[in-house]
Amino acid sequence: MPGFFKLAMTPPDDNREGSLEAPTRHPIDWQSEDFYDESSLMSELERVFDICHGCRRCFNLCHSFPTLFDAVDESESMEVDTVPKAVFWDVVDHCYLCDMCYMTKCPYVPPHEWNVDFPHLMLRAKATRFKNNGASFRDNLLTSTDKVGRFAGIPLITQTVNAINKSKAGRALLESALGVHRDAPVPRYYSDTARKRLQGLSSPTATAAIPTEGTRGQVVLFTTCYGNHNMPSVNDDLAAIYAHNAIAVTLAENEACCGMPKLELGDLEAVARLKEINIPALARQVDQGWDIITPVPSCTLMFKQELPLMFPDDPDVIKVRDATFDPFEYLMLRHKAGKLDTRFANSLGTIAYQVPCHLRVQNIGLKTRDILQLVPDTDVQVIERCSGHDGTYAVKKETHAISRKIARPVVAKVRKSESDYFISDCPMAAEQIAQELDAVEPGNPAALLRQAYGI
Repeated sequence: MPGFFKLAMTPPDDNREGSLEAPTRHPIDWQSEDFYDESSLMSELERVFDICHGCRRCFNLCHSFPTLFDAVDESESMEVDTVPKAVFWDVVDHCYLCDMCYMTKCPYVPPHEWNVDFPHLMLRAKATRFKNNGASFRDNLLTSTDKVGRFAGIPLITQTVNAINKSKAGRALLESALGVHRDAPVPRYYSDTARKRLQGLSSPTATAAIPTEGTRGQVVLFTTCYGNHNMPSVNDDLAAIYAHNAIAVTLAENEACCGMPKLELGDLEAVARLKEINIPALARQVDQGWDIITPVPSCTLMFKQELPLMFPDDPDVIKVRDATFDPFEYLMLRHKAGKLDTRFANSLGTIAYQVPCHLRVQNIGLKTRDILQLVPDTDVQVIERCSGHDGTYAVKKETHAISRKIARPVVAKVRKSESDYFISDCPMAAEQIAQELDAVEPGNPAALLRQAYGI
């Protein structure tokens, strides 16, 4: 069955039951003509929205579902059939592909016969609109993270960009010219990127690795756009932690954006172009005996899930998928084999830890929490709620206020925790939440673990 759906409209009924089987994902049939057929798309949107309206379990996940349900309740028939089709696109715009409805809420995901995959239906809609209409200059720019990072990383330009981003006048100009909300957190840019800092890491022929069950003891560090250009310290921290644990680290031979921003825009051809830069190089390094880690959950998810669903028949994509790990997932596998140093120099006290959506949907458990709780006198308070950031959703003028509303439950829990530290595996999520917290600096788990080791 293709990644989009050809099932007949099946109206919800009061006696339906969800599937108890593990959810499965169909490949995304993005290269077929029918995938972009707007008539077929609108029929599928109506079918799935009708099911969602009859269920409403996802009402509190993001703004897509309240937008849909309010429109249904205000419609003439109070059913989906009288909801204006323009509202369908509003629902699409508020979906940022977090995947939480699919993974945690929806009882009708495959293999259920109703075959509901809400996030990938939204992806199909975004891709159809992009193919037919393109995207605005602002949206194309915001999703060209690598290009922006390279330009903003030119030394004199770096100083100018950072100065503009810090000034009220500069932020007002950005809002007026590009629609970037003046109060949205925007990243700092570095000319001294992570890949420049870490050029002296182990060569790709390192042979001193100590393998364990599930790991080969040497990793390729895919620094990511954000980790390379905006937060190089997170890669410094991971490299130091892994070296401390006798895990050889090298950089990816070639590195471009993982493609997640372009995926969320619906520019699937751009995703394919980026894949052709990253995957062959990473696959070669996997063949040489290396595993892969990335410091940003969205990038890890791209390699683990989205690219394999877009290119299910590409052996290199599957090879990279099977060798890619979250950094703390990898450390926990090493710990289970007795190969993690647990001699910590410093305790960390109480940590409020927000688990990003793109980490939760990897279904690996709470490995960041588990590693940090190995540190003596450390208590990690887990917050499994969305930050509302998404990479671009939180910075856009039209959705910034909604993103902050989505983040409120997390903010309330951080305040209530009275913790010594607040962290998130996603640096963008951390900044989004911290903007509501007075005098609280967002942290990243790798920095805290390095602090615990005293290295």
